[in-house]
Amino acid sequence: MQERTALESQIKAIGEISGELADLSGLADMAEEEGDAASADDVLELIKALAARAATAETEALLSGEADANDCYLEIHPGAGGTESNDWAAMLLRMYLRWAQRRGYDIEVIDQQAGEQAGVKSATVKITGFNAYGWLKTESGVHRLVRISPYDSNARRHTSFASVWIYPVVDDAIEIEINESDCRIDTYRSSGAGGQHVNTTDSAVRITHVPTGIVVACQNERSQHKNRATAWNMLRARLFERELQKREEAAAAVAASKTEIGWGHQIRSYVLQPYQMVKDLRTGVESPSPDDVLDGDIDKFLAASLAQRVVGDAA
Repeated sequence: MQERTALESQIKAIGEISGELADLSGLADMAEEEGDAASADDVLELIKALAARAATAETEALLSGEADANDCYLEIHPGAGGTESNDWAAMLLRMYLRWAQRRGYDIEVIDQQAGEQAGVKSATVKITGFNAYGWLKTESGVHRLVRISPYDSNARRHTSFASVWIYPVVDDAIEIEINESDCRIDTYRSSGAGGQHVNTTDSAVRITHVPTGIVVACQNERSQHKNRATAWNMLRARLFERELQKREEAAAAVAASKTEIGWGHQIRSYVLQPYQMVKDLRTGVESPSPDDVLDGDIDKFLAASLAQRVVGDAA
């Protein structure tokens, strides 16, 4: 039913775009015949907006992977560099949350560790909406920031790194077997703002899957039972994503770039000083407006990386 709904939505969107294009073509002919420059300009703007919708529909047509339609988890971890990197991680978190809000997706903070002075030490967010994983799945990797540090009294230029990890929420239709004897479960006190009950009991849960080294944590609920259930779901999702990676490696006969996130694997650079530019190092797509990108305007980067991935899989 979900697949049928998705296909119907795509067919409807293509039909609407085709119809509106035919109408605009007629209006453009009328404006040209009447020499109405103002109307011609209006039609041109409408065509540009329609082209943007067509580009989005084209990208969504690429989202046909096994878990593309699913919700997703977003994890962000700062690299070395203390406060500077923590702040960069917080900036990236805001960028993705703004993007999700623009698309009308729901957001739930699963786990967030605040930095000592600013930013975040780590953050895990669940993004709920159709094709959430499909849109964001190519964002896993290292993101690099170059700017004049607001935390440096000498106003020197700093380079910071943060890693992003995207993995799908696994629904009940996908079976993932986990041997509980392979897992270590730790409980600890939440590190939230405090209040009644919060921070007074060991309600936060961390699960370590020993064979793979995967670690998940949840502390957003007051109940340890609920946090434990969420953590198990996150672990299932991580193991499922790991299996997807193995399949891609076998098909492409190359190591997946997301298996290890290191400083040599940065996928995008955000330069605020000495010039302004955001560049994706995989696709070459650039934007001279980093403020817009950091405010969530990342669709053209997502579309380019998804198209490149499809071409690579076909090859």
